[in-house]
Amino acid sequence: MAHDHADPAHAGQLHHVELCVSDVETAVDFWDWLLDALGYEPKNEWDGGRSWRAGPTYIVIKRADSPDRPLDRRAPGLNHLAFHADSRAQVDDLSEGIRERADATLLYPDQHPYAGGYYALYCEGPDGVKIEVVGPDEG
Repeated sequence: MAHDHADPAHAGQLHHVELCVSDVETAVDFWDWLLDALGYEPKNEWDGGRSWRAGPTYIVIKRADSPDRPLDRRAPGLNHLAFHADSRAQVDDLSEGIRERADATLLYPDQHPYAGGYYALYCEGPDGVKIEVVGPDEG
């Protein structure tokens, strides 16, 4: 994987996120589906991982050194990743896709899509990573 240098035009913005997973094949299948729908493009692929890019930001999935140690998003550390949706229809389409997937779970279904007080998808992907996709205002 090539080293990526910072772009001063994007100072302060997120450069990349790296997620360690227990099963690369399952994780890549899920993240490829989700990130493609959100406009990310494949960046790199190697034995044990893959990455996708959208603008100056990229997301990396790689094999965990300790795959038997599960993520606890309620413990100190990462709680969730939140993405912008281009429309409420995109939130709805992704929500339906999550319902159909065996490797992900729709969270808070009784409050969906307003579980956080605004229009969004909340789900849990492979390895327990919580994902939020936030819809824009209607207006």
